[in-house]
Amino acid sequence: MEKKNVFAQIHEMETQVESFKDELGTMKQAVKELMEDNQRLLTENERLRKILKREAQGEAASSARPEPYNVLSEPKKKDEEAGDMVGEGYDNLARLYHEGFHICNVYYGHLRTEGDCLFCLSFLNK
Repeated sequence: MEKKNVFAQIHEMETQVESFKDELGTMKQAVKELMEDNQRLLTENERLRKILKREAQGEAASSARPEPYNVLSEPKKKDEEAGDMVGEGYDNLARLYHEGFHICNVYYGHLRTEGDCLFCLSFLNK
């Protein structure tokens, strides 16, 4: 009778260990999501602080001396604007990659935890 009792206890312990493993996996996923959200919020906070600082400096400069309107100045051409936007987009993606996020279509927006991603690097090199 004692042997059956030992086997029953071992079986019960195995089910508890499996349950703990499942809980640990769930908690690990939750921690990963929290870390990604934290990194995203830190990046967004930094970006918003820069924008706020830039606007505050712009308001101080504009209130000190207004700039005259130049009638002879030409507006930007569409080609120049498109070139600026392409460069700016590439710079933003490169910045995101260097901040630790994926920019490839496979894992876009996820936090890079295991070093460089070949998909992201090939995308940057295009």
